Amino acid sequence: MQVLFISFLISLLATLAIIRTRHWHGRVSADHDLGGVQKFHARAVPRIGGVGVMLGLLAVASWYSIKGIVEEQAFWLLILVSLPAFLGGLIEDLTKAVSPLARLVLTMAAAVAGFWLLDAGVNRLDVPLLDPMVQFWPVALLFTAVGVAGVANAVNIIDGYNGLAAMVAIMIFAAFGYVGWKLQDPLIWRTSFAMIGAILGFFVWNYPRGNVFLGDGGAYLIGFMVGELAVLLVARHERVSPWFPLLVVIYPVFETLFSIWRKKVLRGMSPGMPDGVHLHMLVYKRLVRWAVGSSDARHRTTRNALTSPYLWLLCSTSVIPAVLFWQNPLILQCFIVGFIVLYLYLYRQLVRFRSPGWMVIRRQRERLRKRQGG
Repeated sequence: MQVLFISFLISLLATLAIIRTRHWHGRVSADHDLGGVQKFHARAVPRIGGVGVMLGLLAVASWYSIKGIVEEQAFWLLILVSLPAFLGGLIEDLTKAVSPLARLVLTMAAAVAGFWLLDAGVNRLDVPLLDPMVQFWPVALLFTAVGVAGVANAVNIIDGYNGLAAMVAIMIFAAFGYVGWKLQDPLIWRTSFAMIGAILGFFVWNYPRGNVFLGDGGAYLIGFMVGELAVLLVARHERVSPWFPLLVVIYPVFETLFSIWRKKVLRGMSPGMPDGVHLHMLVYKRLVRWAVGSSDARHRTTRNALTSPYLWLLCSTSVIPAVLFWQNPLILQCFIVGFIVLYLYLYRQLVRFRSPGWMVIRRQRERLRKRQGG
């Protein structure tokens, strides 16, 4: 628990410093775009919260070095290989000049570095036709680079509302930490706790008021660490089914895959172009926007914060069974299918203005009744 406290404290203080000094750096660090299709904040906010998360991890690494912890070298290497993903996103946060493709390539490069320096490679998939292929290292390297970069990009995609990506990531790392502890793998559970602490230090200032954002740097850093720990868990422990980490991260991953299909096939647009119909945006537009107050800044921030708990609940429907059945491939596969069905059902209902009754906020029900009665 010491690593969690250290990373939390340093991240908390570093993020507070970013907020308090925004008048110095806000011209380059703040998100001034309030009118984009994926923008739901009411004022310019620093989007370099990932710096606080990284400083929390560096504090833990320094503590490892001082105490001579066995995992010191591996943890420093994890931070080292994460730098291309983190810095690519951070430079985008500051300059708005790094394309999505460039960030994806940098994250793939980070995964390749992890493959060689940490033996973090996909060596089995529990899929009969593919398992012999990943025994050939070039194929394993390709799967690793694409998989880790894909997860990092997925975390960035769901980072749309106050607290959404941060709490989803905390749930994911809690699942990894629990299984790592069960397997007596200190690198996995200590890294998971360090990530939880660092993200919580940011979360305090991000939710509910949105005083700071993760930005691409923070989202890619967190997403990369999710991908690396997922690969390491399977690579280091034969008892762990590869379907376990997939079920844990299925919400952001399926959100990304569905978004690509929706944009490319249904709408004929580039998958890299932003649009306003991700699931979390539909929750905001269909369930929250009409239920809370007016269009002023205070109510807009409240609506932003009220959106995330819906998606936290959705994510829990995959994380909880993954933790319970992390060794059972068949049950894990069934829950993956079940999650996809649930996601598609919710998406279809929301996009057709048929919100399930249990999802509708009480105040929204009252407004709808008044409209119908008028």
